[in-house]
This record gives sequence, C-alpha cells and structure tokens, in this order.
Amino acid sequence: MARNPWMKLSLLAIAQFMVLLDLTIVNVALPSLRADLSLSQEELLSVISAYALVFAGFWLLGARLADLLGRRRLFLVGMVLFGSASLLAGVAGTPEQLIGFRCVQGLGGALLSPAAFGLATALFPHGRHRTIALSIWGALSGLGATFGVVIGGALVDTVSWRWVFLVNVPIAVAVIALSPVLLTESRVPVLGPRSFDIAGALLGTTGLLAIVLGIVRADALGWFSLPVLLLLEAGLLLLVVFVRVELRAPAPLVPMSLFRARAMTGLMINMAGNGATLLAFWFLISIFLQEARGETALVTGLYLLPVGITGSVGAITASRFLARHGIKSVMVGSALLSAAGLLLVSQADVRSSYVTTLLPGLALFGLGLIGTQTAGQISAVAEAGPDEAATAGGVVSSAGQVGCVVGLVLASTAATHQMNHLVAPVPRLLSRSPVGSDVDYRSPLLLPC
Repeated sequence: MARNPWMKLSLLAIAQFMVLLDLTIVNVALPSLRADLSLSQEELLSVISAYALVFAGFWLLGARLADLLGRRRLFLVGMVLFGSASLLAGVAGTPEQLIGFRCVQGLGGALLSPAAFGLATALFPHGRHRTIALSIWGALSGLGATFGVVIGGALVDTVSWRWVFLVNVPIAVAVIALSPVLLTESRVPVLGPRSFDIAGALLGTTGLLAIVLGIVRADALGWFSLPVLLLLEAGLLLLVVFVRVELRAPAPLVPMSLFRARAMTGLMINMAGNGATLLAFWFLISIFLQEARGETALVTGLYLLPVGITGSVGAITASRFLARHGIKSVMVGSALLSAAGLLLVSQADVRSSYVTTLLPGLALFGLGLIGTQTAGQISAVAEAGPDEAATAGGVVSSAGQVGCVVGLVLASTAATHQMNHLVAPVPRLLSRSPVGSDVDYRSPLLLPC
C-alpha cells in the first residue's frame, strides 16, 4: 500500500487542499466574525491578508529548507504548526489573537506546501504521469478555493464561524498519522557539503514580507503615505540586494539560472495576476452575494461551486492542450475565457437571475483561470532541470501568493468606496419593498475608475 505513488499523492493533495481552503473559507464568515468579535474593516482585511502575507513571504524559505532538511520532515513540521494554529484560531477571543494565529497558520502553510509539492514531483520524475500529477495539483487551486466557500458557508450557517478553523484539526491529525506510513523522505541530491544560504534567506524573506506588508497597509494608510512608501522601497531594495547575493552564492536559495529563459519571468507575472484575480474575486463576490443579495453563507458557497467544477475541467484540459498547442495558445485562450466570465458576472445586480447571469459567468471564470494556473505550473516545472523542478514551482507559486495579497488589498479598497454608499442601503431598501430596490447595485468586479 505504501508503495502506491497515487496513494501518496492523494495524501499530499489533501494537505495542499486544506492549505488552499484557508485562503477562501474565511470569506463567507466575515459578517459573523465582524458581529461576534466587533472587527473593524481593517481588522477584517487583516484576518484574510495575515494568512496570505506570511504564506507568501516564507514560501521560498520553506522550499529551500525542505530541500536541505528533508521534505517529509518539513511537511510534518508545517502540518503540526498549521493544525495547532487552526485550533487556536478557532478558540480566539479577540481580533489580535485571531490575526496572530492566522499568521502562524500562514507559516505552517509556507512550510508544508512547498514540501508537499517537492514530494509530489519526486513521485513522478518525468513523463505522462508527472503531467497528470501536476494537473491534479493545478485542479486543487480551483477546488480548494471553491470548497472553502461551500464548507465555510455550511459551517457558519449550521454551527459557528469558529468551525471554519476547527475543521482543519482532524484533517491535520489524520495527515500527520498517515505521513510516516505512506511518505518516504526526499531531498535534492547535493554534491559536497550541504550549505544553507542564510544571507539569501534573510534578504528574500524580509524583502517579500516588506513589500506584501506595504501593500496590506496601503488599504488603511493610503498608497502614498510615508510608512507604505518606506515599506515598498525597503522591500524592493532588499530584493535587488537578494538578486546580487544569489548570483554569487554557491548554493543559492533561488538559482538565477531559472530566469535565463524569458518564459519563467512571464510565468511569474502571469501567476501573480492569476493570484490577484482569484482572491479579489472571492472577496468581492462573497460580499456581493451576502451583503447585497442577502444570501446565506451556505447558499453563497453553493452558488460559487461551478467555479471549482469547471476549474477542474480547465486544469485537465490545459494540461492536454499544452503538448499540442503550446504555452502561449493555452494561456491566451484561458485568459480570454476567464475575462469573459468576469464580464458576465459584472452585469449582475441584486435582482439578476442566478441561472442566466451568474452561473454562465462563474463557469467560464473557473474554466479559464484555473486552466491558466495549471498551464503555468506545468510549464515552470518543464523549464527547469530535474533538480530545480520544485524550486521553479516554488518561485511561480510565491509570485501567485504575492498576487493574492495585492488583489485582496485592491479589492478591499475598491469595495470600501463602493459599499459605503451602495451595500449598506440595499438590505434596508429590500426589507421595505417586496419587489426589491431601485438601487442598481452592480457586482463590484468591474468598478468605475
């Protein structure tokens, strides 16, 4: 049983699914969180962004530590951290406690996710099986994000918002118990003594954290405030120094040879855009459905289920089309599909039919966005050599996580301006009139400049 690579992949996929689940599961709990813990708008944003911030900032460090210390070992350390933080977040009594435990969750995810990806690529070193495995990994993005909203909605409506965190605990315990049985240790082979790029780790991690924190703080302080500008400038400076250090390091955190191919830079930009679009979409559509249309958390989750279903189809289709049509054709085609989906969803108001307006847009959005993400992940691994495959996947994944934070902050800023005078009046107007409101509240996915 333990020798079956697909069973091992299933265990790793469950862990990765749980990590991705937590990017969106909190979205449908925001109204309950705000009421129960008296959270401000900035604190609400921090509950989501704290997880993504730490996850993005420590991903590359986690990938390198997994290569040196052992992927299974770091996978287990990350899972213990993630499960423990989930338990503590579920019993948090103050906003500060909840945000702090979300940071620890992000750190656990940043350790276990790259280790899981490295273990998965080691199971299938090359050939058709590797493509299938990476397609499954890509499909997890859509499924994890979508089922996060569905499961979160069910838990909020039937039990409590606290269970959006507590649900992780039994899964983490099961994964920790099965890992020593199913998973074997895996490291990147290194000639000579193993060395850790301490300077690169410090520069890269602090640079990413400074930039992401600057982006998060921009929502409250403004993009041109002094603290935000200082954080962004410091982060960029640290990353410039990081590149110079990596060019000379004997065992770099990120081999600069990965960027000799222009495709890798393009893939990073694409994945950042994908991440920004995905998290911004989940944040805004959850607010629109619950606050403007008055849907319950569970109904909101069920409404968004088509994104995950078509996203899984997009992941499988993209992997098959790559060999026949190439990366550019797949990327452009998938991007057009997701853009068309967003355009359709943006036409919805509080009285729009779900079947004729929202459903087609959601289906197209999932099909295109997850297709793009899967194609990018497979291409990044293909561009790198066998020993750098996990690192290449980590680089593009880090770009995607930074994009998630950027998208979340931009969405929150836009939503704050729109919803101050649109979202709040809508439920009141609807409660006075059986036929609805004359306010034409549009889905805030395409906002006026």
